[in-house]
Amino acid sequence: MGVIFVNGWTDAPNAIATAVSTKVLRPNVAIWMAVVLNFLGALVMTFFNARVAETISNIVSFDGSGNASQVALAASLFAIVVWAVAAWYFGIPTSESHALIAGLTGSAMALGGLNAVNGDEWIKVIVGLIVSTVLGFGGGFIVTKLIIWIFQGVNRMLANKIFTGGQAFGAGAMAFLHGAQDGQKFMGVFMLTLFYNGLVDKGPNGGFAIPIWVMVLCSLTMGIGTSVGGMRIIKAVGMDMVKLEKYQGFSADLSGAICLLLASMTGIPVSTTHTKTTAIMGVGAAKRLSSIDWRIVKEMVLAWVLTFPGCGLIAYVMAKLFMAIF
Repeated sequence: MGVIFVNGWTDAPNAIATAVSTKVLRPNVAIWMAVVLNFLGALVMTFFNARVAETISNIVSFDGSGNASQVALAASLFAIVVWAVAAWYFGIPTSESHALIAGLTGSAMALGGLNAVNGDEWIKVIVGLIVSTVLGFGGGFIVTKLIIWIFQGVNRMLANKIFTGGQAFGAGAMAFLHGAQDGQKFMGVFMLTLFYNGLVDKGPNGGFAIPIWVMVLCSLTMGIGTSVGGMRIIKAVGMDMVKLEKYQGFSADLSGAICLLLASMTGIPVSTTHTKTTAIMGVGAAKRLSSIDWRIVKEMVLAWVLTFPGCGLIAYVMAKLFMAIF
């Protein structure tokens, strides 16, 4: 529950960052919109298609002796919270999805070594990393170029009115799909917790039938986390990296939302942070490369690169420590 709350607190603001930076939505309005749509995204998408949750629940094995499985899983979640809060403190939009995967992998390896890692499911993570980068950046670039071409003869005031509404819709779509992607990831972990406590069983395909009460509980918790706010992240993603106009914000939101929808429907766990920020980079590059603050980009890329080994190592050490104590 703590990890789900922190995800809503530190990760969800990425979805609404561009709408706030272009002044389409006031911060409080944007955050409450994200609260509602994160909840609905996690609930609705999981009800119809839980493939992302299935991937996460199968990515590693915590099968051990006695209560070691529960202890190692608890250690991984503790490590994820530590990593996420540290990133939030410094205003770095690190990926909770990558932290989740790294934390689960590190603690599972502390319990069962390399044999605890499911290589087939881990490949989906690598695919997601590549797909979100290519589609995010490429989509942002192409959509921006298309909009410039289509609206080149349109009155600027009229265009701004159109993109004000369009970006509000795009921010809502991003918030909904953030819930759909990240909500499912953490529901997968929640189901693992119930499984190792003997409260649910896995199906024939190794996945879980997620009860409606789990969907509602996880969705509400993420929504409450989002309501805490995240202006540090909004500032880093939407204000510092690229100075955006309304049509650019719309382009970033649209390309990011399309990427997240495709990933959610195919069961590929991608990072909403990674997708949104690469889309913003693509939008900036469509104008000119110099419009991007590469110092901010460098900090973000460094955070992504460090997340897998950093959070994984913390989880590994925490798992060893927790198992020694408990």
